[in-house]
Amino acid sequence: MAGKQFKLNKSSSIDVDDSKFKYTKGESNYEQLGAKWLLQKAQSTNNQYQLWLIIVTLITAFVRFYKLWYPKEVVFDEVHFGKFASYYLERSYFFDVHPPFAKMAIAFIGWLCSYDGSFKFNEIGDSYETHPAPYLAYRAYNAILGTLTIPLLFNTLKEMNFKATTCAMGALLVAIDNAHVIDSRLILLDAMLLISIAATFYCYTRFYKEQLKKPFTKQWFLWLHLTGFSLSLVISTKYVGVMTYASIGVAVAINLWQLLDIRSKLTLKQFYKHFVTRLTALVLIPFTIYLFWFWVHFTILNTSGQGDAFMSAEFQETLADSEATMNSKGVNYYDIITIKSSDTKAYLHSHLANYPLRYEDGRVSTEGQQVTGYHTEDPNNEWEILPLLEQPKSSSDALLLGDHFRLRHIATNSFLLTHDVASPMYPTNEEVTTVNPELANGENYKETIFEFQPYAKGDVGHAVKTELTSFRIFHVDTEVALWTHNDEFLPEWGFNQQEVNGNKNLLDEGNKWFVDKIVDLSAARNEYIPKVVKKLPFFTKWFELQNLMFEHNNKLTSEHPAASQPQSWPGSLKGVSFWTKDAEKKQIYFIGNIIGFWFEIITICVYVGIIATDLITRQRGYFALNKISREKLYGPLAYLLCGWACHYFPFFLMGRQKFLHHYLPAHLIAAMFTAGVWEVIFSDCKSISSEKDEDVPGVPFEATPKIYTFFLNLFFIVVAMGLISFFIFFAPLTYGDVGLNPKEIALRQWFDIVLSFSK
Repeated sequence: MAGKQFKLNKSSSIDVDDSKFKYTKGESNYEQLGAKWLLQKAQSTNNQYQLWLIIVTLITAFVRFYKLWYPKEVVFDEVHFGKFASYYLERSYFFDVHPPFAKMAIAFIGWLCSYDGSFKFNEIGDSYETHPAPYLAYRAYNAILGTLTIPLLFNTLKEMNFKATTCAMGALLVAIDNAHVIDSRLILLDAMLLISIAATFYCYTRFYKEQLKKPFTKQWFLWLHLTGFSLSLVISTKYVGVMTYASIGVAVAINLWQLLDIRSKLTLKQFYKHFVTRLTALVLIPFTIYLFWFWVHFTILNTSGQGDAFMSAEFQETLADSEATMNSKGVNYYDIITIKSSDTKAYLHSHLANYPLRYEDGRVSTEGQQVTGYHTEDPNNEWEILPLLEQPKSSSDALLLGDHFRLRHIATNSFLLTHDVASPMYPTNEEVTTVNPELANGENYKETIFEFQPYAKGDVGHAVKTELTSFRIFHVDTEVALWTHNDEFLPEWGFNQQEVNGNKNLLDEGNKWFVDKIVDLSAARNEYIPKVVKKLPFFTKWFELQNLMFEHNNKLTSEHPAASQPQSWPGSLKGVSFWTKDAEKKQIYFIGNIIGFWFEIITICVYVGIIATDLITRQRGYFALNKISREKLYGPLAYLLCGWACHYFPFFLMGRQKFLHHYLPAHLIAAMFTAGVWEVIFSDCKSISSEKDEDVPGVPFEATPKIYTFFLNLFFIVVAMGLISFFIFFAPLTYGDVGLNPKEIALRQWFDIVLSFSK
């Protein structure tokens, strides 16, 4: 076709060959997300992209693998995830609030190293030299994941048609961020979480571009299902993956809304096909993969372990005996037992001393015999299980969960009792004491009746076993549960032991107890009898575990000295002490690259200002931005900002403990967003037409605004120097390999950062 002339301004025009570009208003609704711009050719050459990708990836690998072996001690949450890997290798059942995939991946590395899981990573500071474990392989695995995350970020920006230097800047904001470096060189779950999030955004960008070309091709199906697979890895690692689902869900919803538009020229049948394909690839298949990891989890963990106490008795019967369960014995009536708090590990204890007549606050007590929590083995910890007077039992009758019984204190021949009298330290809770047999069998009889109440209602009627069975010591008459606490101890009159009281809050975690042992067990009962392993349907086990995981996740509400609120995260105002070495005054302190964190939040504010200004001026008929610049701002950059918001703002609604590391997924996305915004700012964004911002037939894709490359690169160099300077300055706290004197530490106590050895 003959070329047409499109007037740019008063003095210039361009010739356009209509045969090379056909774009009819209404033919597709994709332009609202910047679709035209995404299909333009790359803004840098392949060599430039490859060069910058190699540079930034090498930097990433260096900072993550640098002195990876140091410290040769357990650091921060390596106590949890190293321990869980050991349990997998021993096939010993455990309970955790996170999904199993990433933990199993760490255990798989241990299996490849022929490790048997003998070391349990019990305490921060435990030596890997005296407790051999493949800690270096574990750390290297996470360092590899952290390194591979960077090419995904780089190529996501590349697929969005940003320049090579812009891609490098976005990747560098994560590559040399101190928090990301720490989290991806230790035995933690965040490296897997972050690479899965990065893969999700990359795959969805590739899918969306294929959607613009032609849907339902092999490439279209490939990237759609890879997006779903990446989403499944996110949600199978940590439940914050639901935020990643929200990010992709918003983009998918907008895309489907466009397809539903009659101008898209799709029939309802065609739209239905789009909808069902996305539902299958992004929801159903990922959920199936998510379930698969739990199936593997149950298959591996087939023997009893420390997690048994969290599960129902019915669940526990599906687990084969471990060393712990082989030593566990059923409790019978008339057994003399010791009872221990699951929370504080204190024994239920009493002794020949009474509560004072008056407490320090002036309240009057009953002067009854003290019942306390005591941490040392002692004859005063021993109690006899006795049946009710009206329900005779023999010594061969097993004690069952839900049975009513009484507890006789052996050393003082008195009966455990609680009543509606205020406890010494908690006036709202009940006093726990003991009374002599005459009162226990007479006027106070009802007040001496207790039951071991199971946490799962379905466990009523199951036998009580030492060490394995958890329960509440429930007082039948006043409906309270025995509770002990170690946040504050009794005064001298209580020998500074733990208070035991009747807690009206039955759901309190401190109410959990277990029978520690049976005193003087007969030889016949001491003989080991293998238990019969039963089977439960997969979904029965999965529903029970899933409910417990959500329940315990929501209960993580107690205060923590290192916890921080979401409003402090974008500025990286407060971090977490991961590890200290007192003798050498060394420490690892988790904090972000504050230069990068503030650069991102400033950029978000600048972007919001640009969008607000554009919307206001357009209302007054002034179109300051050209079409391509607006496509960048309202398309890929808006998509990334939405991803940041979905990974950040939901934390304001959560009541659980929150820490700076929860912000890392949002920071990851904000890094790509930040680099892209500044490329637009350093572009010729002025509108080339004084008319309304409408598509004009004949304008080619190649009509891209000029980018002021020199000034953009100079700006990025200045920012990069700031990032590198901060990273090096805080490197002693990132790697923990250099001891600092108090003056050097004081120089690094920015904002609310509190470091050890500052004096």
